[in-house]
Amino acid sequence: MTSGPSGPSEQKGQPGLVSAALSGLCPRCGAKTLFAAPAGLADECAKCGLDFLALERGGRFVGILTMLLALVLILAALGVDEWLRPPLWASFLFWGPVTVASVIGALRFYKTMWVYHQYEEGQQP
Repeated sequence: MTSGPSGPSEQKGQPGLVSAALSGLCPRCGAKTLFAAPAGLADECAKCGLDFLALERGGRFVGILTMLLALVLILAALGVDEWLRPPLWASFLFWGPVTVASVIGALRFYKTMWVYHQYEEGQQP
């Protein structure tokens, strides 16, 4: 697999940004090494040595993303509570995992998007 000037996104058969975020694919070589934790970037790619932390630069706007997601989840929870009137324990059982999964998914997508953008920007002449 050879990567073009803007990484795996331009190659045939390569996944898009959502698939790259879910799988944690390196923008240079496509290995599943982007994340060391569920939402934490690895220091570098174990396969090609690309420095992810230099591309990510501290997670800009992560707080705003998390607050917007919290607002959406709170409004959804209030709407479901008004419509279905579930017991409190059922709300906790449902919204707890939904909140954790949503935050982790949004952070993975955001960080992947930012790393891919920075990588592509650095590859342009």
